[in-house]
Amino acid sequence: MKLFFCDSKITIFSIHGMRGNLPPLAAVTAAAANGAAVLLPLPHAKQLHARLLVSGPAPPDHDLRLRLLLLRSYAARGDLATAARLLDEAPPPSPLLHNALIRAHARRLDLRAALALFARMRRSRSSAATATAPDAHTFACVLRACADCSRPDVARVVNGIVVCAGMSSHPVVGSALVSAYAKLGPVGDARRVFDGLPEPDLVLWNCMMSGYGYRGMWNDGLDLFSAMRKAGERPDGYSMVSLVSSFWNREALAFGQAIHGMCIKGGYDSGHHVRSALVSMYFRCGCMDSGHSLFGNLLDADLVTWSSLITGLLHICKYEESFGLFRQMCNSGRRPDSILVASLLSACASMVNISYSKEIHCYAFRVGAHTDIRVSSSLMDAYSKCGFADLAYGVFFQMPDKNLVMYNTVISNLGSHGFAMKAIEVLDEMVSDKLKPDSVTFSALLAACCHAGLLEEGWKLFRRMRDEFNMAVKTEHYVYIVRLLATFGQLKEAYGLIQTMPAPADSGVWGALLWGCCVHRDSSLGRIVADKLFELYPDKASYRVMLSNLYASQEMWWDAEEVREELWNEDVHKNTGISWVGNARK
Repeated sequence: MKLFFCDSKITIFSIHGMRGNLPPLAAVTAAAANGAAVLLPLPHAKQLHARLLVSGPAPPDHDLRLRLLLLRSYAARGDLATAARLLDEAPPPSPLLHNALIRAHARRLDLRAALALFARMRRSRSSAATATAPDAHTFACVLRACADCSRPDVARVVNGIVVCAGMSSHPVVGSALVSAYAKLGPVGDARRVFDGLPEPDLVLWNCMMSGYGYRGMWNDGLDLFSAMRKAGERPDGYSMVSLVSSFWNREALAFGQAIHGMCIKGGYDSGHHVRSALVSMYFRCGCMDSGHSLFGNLLDADLVTWSSLITGLLHICKYEESFGLFRQMCNSGRRPDSILVASLLSACASMVNISYSKEIHCYAFRVGAHTDIRVSSSLMDAYSKCGFADLAYGVFFQMPDKNLVMYNTVISNLGSHGFAMKAIEVLDEMVSDKLKPDSVTFSALLAACCHAGLLEEGWKLFRRMRDEFNMAVKTEHYVYIVRLLATFGQLKEAYGLIQTMPAPADSGVWGALLWGCCVHRDSSLGRIVADKLFELYPDKASYRVMLSNLYASQEMWWDAEEVREELWNEDVHKNTGISWVGNARK
């Protein structure tokens, strides 16, 4: 029997827990204190949970340790309902339990549930008996959830709450804010947060450098590294990892080699994480020989090193070599994590290669990684882009616990293959599962209606979005409705709808109407719409080409020639597009 405890008292409890030969609960929790991060197998967790329910009152500290251990164990096995009951039944409320459950929801990319728990914590401050005000780690958990779910709008709201709570200068919250903004895109916001902190520590310096690295802004990363050394902060191995992660092309190779030399001189290259980052850097910069040489010098490459090598090859589109290394890694006895498997599936989607997609799917199923949210979403995306919507839906159907991200993915996949009515049925399934759709859901549904030409269903969804779910209609939703109206020749109705938009229409909305004018040969309205687009984007040639073609379709040759002359006189060019599809691994 494999035991998951390091302490003998806990081991005795695991074996004899159902025989009545139980140690005192206080002794159990005290022994578990050193192994709080250990995750129990589900049968052991249930035994320990039963002991908690039938025992007498335990000291608050011991009760908290035990509930935290159980909550993490249940959450890791996907039983979030039981984990939530543990939190609700806890006699003294504690931010530790709330934070653990928020992290569990974030790992499953369920931002809505994490925010609901966060809001409950904030509301509880008004009651002294149940006060569980968010602490620094709570804000950090919520911000990481925003970053993982790609929600910069929510991150900004949480940032405002942080400022109101007076915790913006806390190092834990500061590093979480910097990391979230850097990952979500507005690196300038991350830098403003960093500059506003009074005395940034090494962790914060590393977070900011990682933000630049995530975006490939190696010049800014080097400047920050120099500023850190001038400030008297001594870099560590993670500083070097953060810095070299920003070197993405041959232009930065010389700087990467200089940092490699600094790692050797400072003794930082002894850690696997530093060597892995250097291997990945060399591959990203196209220096394959140095990358292979450095990788070959590692006597015992760990999972991080293998992952760095494979993702480095994926970054420069060396797909065949990356999949070959993946097989070599599996043969060496290393088991990849879900992040690496998801990255390989994303590569399969980029390659449009069904053979590799099925191969990775089989491997994920064998090792039990197919139930991971990231792996499942990437697998559905790969199958869909390869043209196998039925296989993508099969992956969705087999998921035991579906969240909003999974529903949005399958709706988008079904819609892109013309199964709009099936996508609408999935929306009803989502509502029956007590999940509230978001703006991404309705964008996918309206796109599906556009793809299938379902005007009436599109209007119904548009109204449901406002009336049933009380959601704000965004510009992207208007794009799809205008496109639907334009498809059926209702150009005046589409133009009238644009006039009622709460915000000014962008190029997507006007472009959809111009497309409809071209299809139905309405040159008078087309000229009005084109002028709007010329004001917004005077340098974009495609709109002028569309207007010229519209005039030509009605034999208005002088007008068509006039628009063409404008293109030549203003030196505006239209980029040529290309596409390709892989077949039989080619």
